Amino acid sequence: MASIARASLLASGRLRLRLPTHPRSFLLTPPVRAPSRIRMLSSADVEAPVLLQQSRWRRFLQTLGRVTLITILTAGGSFYYITYKDRTPGPQQPFDPDKKTIVVLGSGWGATSLLKSLDNEDYNVVVISPRNYFLFTPLLPSVAIGTLDARSIIQPTRYITRHKKRVVHVYEAEAQEVDPINKTVTFKGKNFSYTSPIKGQQDTGSIKYDYLVYAVGAETQTFNIPGVKEHSCFMKELKDAEKLRTTVMDCIESAAMNSDNPNAGADVDRLLHMVVVGGGPTGIELSGELHDFVHDDLKNWYPELADKVRVTLIEALPNVLPMFSKQLIQYTESTFKENKINILTRTKVKEIKENSVIVQNEKGEFVEMPFGVLVWAAGNVGRDITRNLMGKIGAAQSNPRGLLVDDFLQLKGAEGIYAIGDCAATSYAPTAQVASQQGNYLARQFVQIARKENLEAKLKHLRESLDTAPEAIESTVKQINKASKLRPFHYSHQGSLAYIGSEKAIADLPFLNGNFASGGVATFLFWRSAYVSTLFSLRNRTLVVSDWLKVKLFGRDTSRD
Repeated sequence: MASIARASLLASGRLRLRLPTHPRSFLLTPPVRAPSRIRMLSSADVEAPVLLQQSRWRRFLQTLGRVTLITILTAGGSFYYITYKDRTPGPQQPFDPDKKTIVVLGSGWGATSLLKSLDNEDYNVVVISPRNYFLFTPLLPSVAIGTLDARSIIQPTRYITRHKKRVVHVYEAEAQEVDPINKTVTFKGKNFSYTSPIKGQQDTGSIKYDYLVYAVGAETQTFNIPGVKEHSCFMKELKDAEKLRTTVMDCIESAAMNSDNPNAGADVDRLLHMVVVGGGPTGIELSGELHDFVHDDLKNWYPELADKVRVTLIEALPNVLPMFSKQLIQYTESTFKENKINILTRTKVKEIKENSVIVQNEKGEFVEMPFGVLVWAAGNVGRDITRNLMGKIGAAQSNPRGLLVDDFLQLKGAEGIYAIGDCAATSYAPTAQVASQQGNYLARQFVQIARKENLEAKLKHLRESLDTAPEAIESTVKQINKASKLRPFHYSHQGSLAYIGSEKAIADLPFLNGNFASGGVATFLFWRSAYVSTLFSLRNRTLVVSDWLKVKLFGRDTSRD
């Protein structure tokens, strides 16, 4: 400490160093290292830990920025590459008259899944459908209320067929008749009721097939109840959703015009009463969407009418959603009660008039309920062309529910015809999930059939050749026997989902040897992610997600055409 003090005084000039006169006494004086001691106590050394912490945080931010930039560039590049590849299909092989022809009737779940999975290098494929697009039907109720845009849930059929190896002909036409004996399909072009009146010189035709995939779907079942077709809105096609959206806004605007008239109270109540017939997933989801529209949008733009809007769900069975577990049925009913959606079970519709519906309740009483709009979502029935085909085949087709098929989805009583989707009468429920798996199964079957036929042609050539080794023939025969073993269709249930309104959904999923039942907001997020992943293209996924985001930010559009 004394040496440090002396050094400080020397540095300040207050202490002078006297040199000894004798040289040896100078050599015995210890050296003074004041400058090094002073630097150890400098302020720079005290601030060093702070600067070290700042440099670490700066390096972390720089690394995070680089990772974020690389992620954005990679995701953006991948997104652009996929979209570019989707919209710029390459060249295709032409039609080959030596190949067999597969004619596909329809463009629904079964037909589109087949087209997407089919390797058509060994086939000529022709698609005949009254619409030139695939419709994602589970999200149709969202279109009817304005949550989604109509174009977001349709995928043009050519977006799929143009990416196949061989050219696929797509005819926007309606199949009129199937001849199972001569193997021909007669079709009529665009000159029919719900499409354009424009037509070319030839609007009818006939085409021969080697294999026919019959996937025409079904119509809405009306049970021959008077007034259903004349005074109801359906929920089957895109035009049905657009019609319902227009009808709902007509009722709201008409009620707004008469809301100040004290003598029009009963008419306003009628206009704002929305009735949904059918307690299946379609009816439940539509009721939930109607509630969201009233709660999220009408309360803001029509506050004088929002509290007067009523939604009533009519179901003939003892409860709604019979395919779900009892726990989820109770959860749905309690949620509807909270949302003031009236559920009438054990209630049968007897007649539908222009402005009212007559029902028979569980007590057997007949009640007339006025309504502004009524949506009929109660079951399916076969189309006229399906009944015509059943009549031509005869006794092998006697099920009124639809076409009977074997374990390989081949039509009973007819050769080379496969029936999939709602038009087929199987032990499975007529759902999109079943039809999609049937289409994928048939695509694999056709590839295996083509492989077998190519091997048979190869075997014939080997036997005709004189210098063929017996081992080659034996190996080809084994391959033919293996290709001949077709596996029967087996449906794998992936679960059931339904949206019930108020950003809540229910899910009944297979888990181990039982089922996992779930409901609520978390299930709603799972419902959305499941539907987005099921969409057939990145284009549809992007449009649907952007529509959901727009509605969350700006609400639904309440304007009408």
